[in-house]
Amino acid sequence: MKLHMQILIALGLGIKRNWHIFFGIIAGVIVGIFLHSHQNVLVANVLTFIGQVFIRLIQMVVIPLVVSAIIIGITSVGDNKQLGKFGSKMILYYGILTTIAVTIGTTLALFVKPGTGAAHYIAANIASDVQASVATAMQEQQGNILNLFLSFIPNNPFAAISAGNMVPIILFIVLFALALAKVGDVNRPIVSFFESVFAATMKITDWIMLFAAPGVFALTASAVSSFGGGIFAAISKYLLVLLVGFGLQMFIVYPIFLNCFSKVSAIMLFSAIAEAMMVAFGTASSSATLPLTIACCEKRGISHKISSFVLPLGATLNFDGTALLQTVAVIFLAQAYSVPLTPFLVIQIAILAIVASSTCAGIPGGGLITIALILNGMGLSPEQLVAGFAFLFTIERITDMFRTTLNVMSDAVVAATIADNENEINYDLLNNPQSYEEIA
Repeated sequence: MKLHMQILIALGLGIKRNWHIFFGIIAGVIVGIFLHSHQNVLVANVLTFIGQVFIRLIQMVVIPLVVSAIIIGITSVGDNKQLGKFGSKMILYYGILTTIAVTIGTTLALFVKPGTGAAHYIAANIASDVQASVATAMQEQQGNILNLFLSFIPNNPFAAISAGNMVPIILFIVLFALALAKVGDVNRPIVSFFESVFAATMKITDWIMLFAAPGVFALTASAVSSFGGGIFAAISKYLLVLLVGFGLQMFIVYPIFLNCFSKVSAIMLFSAIAEAMMVAFGTASSSATLPLTIACCEKRGISHKISSFVLPLGATLNFDGTALLQTVAVIFLAQAYSVPLTPFLVIQIAILAIVASSTCAGIPGGGLITIALILNGMGLSPEQLVAGFAFLFTIERITDMFRTTLNVMSDAVVAATIADNENEINYDLLNNPQSYEEIA
């Protein structure tokens, strides 16, 4: 199938599966333009309230989702020998790709400055409060850099959970999950409990996503009514930075990575998982795409041994597309609120984006859900940045589809690379599209 036809199919899937989200955005724009010219304080306040409810609901699921996802992802390996043999390579390769993605996002965002166009839409008193919060947090952290790292180690994990301090929570949970993976079958009651927590949290997330259309509608309408049609000019640079960043990662970084660490042809791998990428684009969910990703890899040359190990963990812990999006989004917010981007703050944003992306659930909207972790490290909360988040949610569904496609491709790249390293790949099959089995 020709590339342009695959793109059209992907776009069609995206509109079909997410028509209510697209309708919410379009309706929000229309209502927002009407309200901008016919000011109605009551309606504006109601829309703002609905938008804040949506953001709070998203925040509500962050901690249980992150905790359960990390524990399930690490303990699902099962075989400790595999954990050591494949796990070290997988972590190294995922780390390289995510670091490159964050570097690309940071460089583009600092060079293009996508948030400056939105700065004049932010109320001066709110911007001043945000600047003061960040300045206080940075001063405390820079006063003694060792205390910053010391604060990552929780003296009371439950207190960290109660306070919502995500980095200490994640450090403890990773250590706890590694310990569970090492103790063998005795871990089953605990792991089963967190599997139930994850399943229940995902169900709650599904319910929250039912509110996505009115939530996105309210955020879009509220933003457009406050800012007017100029919001789209302000957000266009943000979208451009993301699309350029995604393109660089997909078409330059991945082929170079494959060439450096394996003998796998990027063109052949792209062809092998084309169906998975189209479904990823349409669903904006790497978790929903996972069965198809595994099927594409296994039926086209990558062994079950590698696919069944690397891809599920990748769908849980590896999100370089998300890391790139979160980096650009946070820098956009910082620029919109005129927060000085010192080298220390930029490095902190980049590091926290890597951590936050690895805790992201493979669901629509997952990239903006865990962005709270980065803001928390900056001394901020999403409630302080409602106007800025309104910009991000205006085009969130579009960016979500692209970043999910990147995440799925990244998982396949790492799986193919490890398969090549371990002689677990059938090149006769991978390099011969005519012999591919059809994906059911």
